[in-house]
This record gives sequence, C-alpha cells and structure tokens, in this order.
Amino acid sequence: MNHDSYDPDYIRSILLSVKRVALVGASANPVRPSYFVMQYLLDKGYQVVPINPGLAGQSILGQEVCARLADVAGATDMVDVFRASSAAGRIVDEALELSPLPRVIWMQLGVRDDAAAARAEAKGVLVVMNRCPKIEYGKLSGEWGWVGGNSGIISSKRPTLHEGGRLQSLGISRRS
Repeated sequence: MNHDSYDPDYIRSILLSVKRVALVGASANPVRPSYFVMQYLLDKGYQVVPINPGLAGQSILGQEVCARLADVAGATDMVDVFRASSAAGRIVDEALELSPLPRVIWMQLGVRDDAAAARAEAKGVLVVMNRCPKIEYGKLSGEWGWVGGNSGIISSKRPTLHEGGRLQSLGISRRS
C-alpha cells in the first residue's frame, strides 16, 4: 500500500468500522495532543483505552489507564500510536501479539515505520501512518472547514446534524 497518500474512502471505512481504540502514549495533561485527540474520539462515540505505563491504574477522561496493550481486557479494533517513530516498531509488534489482532494500526502525525507497517499488513491489519484520526474525521465530516482547513474533499452532500443536534456530518456518524 502507498502510505504517502490515502484514499478518503479507505480512511472513512476505518473510522466507520472502528469502535474501540487503544491510544498508546496517552497523556493526562490537557494541553498534550494525545489528550485532546482522546477527548475528541470519546465525544464522537468511540471507546478509548489509554495506554501509558507511568499512569497505569489511574484514569484519563474517566477511562482507566493500562500499562501496555496486553493489559487491555477484550478486543481492540484500532491501536493509535502516539509515540515517536523509533518506538512504533516495538508497539506494532506488541499489537501483533494480541488475540484477536486489532483491525487497524494508526500512527499519528510524524510517526512512520514502513517495516512495522509491512509486518502488520502481512498479518491482514490495515495501517495508516503520519495521520491523525481527529483531523481525518474532521476533514470527512466537514468540521475541518470550520477552522479554515481545506479538507481536499468536494461534496454535494448537504451537511446534517449528529444526534442531539450538536455537530455537522458529511457522512461520518457514530452510532452504538
């Protein structure tokens, strides 16, 4: 797969199919990107399990923190890697030891490990690198334009409101 460019339908299918996310590198500091990405994903209806060995047993945004991926009870649909590229390979290998395997490995902005991506894809796991699910969700839903961002997507779909009338959507909606 070409990890330099992703088709919007590939990203959309991931964001629509994922329900439970393990966020590796979660921070309890509200000014850290991992914190507000976690908050955004929770607000969109995803279940998020924060992973941080230094905060294990505590909670972030009401979610209990696990020390490592293997400590997460139950299946994880997506592993979101909020660590440096140099740590990504080890995290991907840890994810590939889970049973069942996650369906997606997502590496945040600035995080890329092509060898780790190849290992995951060889086991049938979808991979996204150097992208943020918060930003990608915003681009696909139309929210990105609210802050002046160019989504790169032209659509004739009329914006609709999420449940409760809170936010627009151009096709991404989370229903339990």
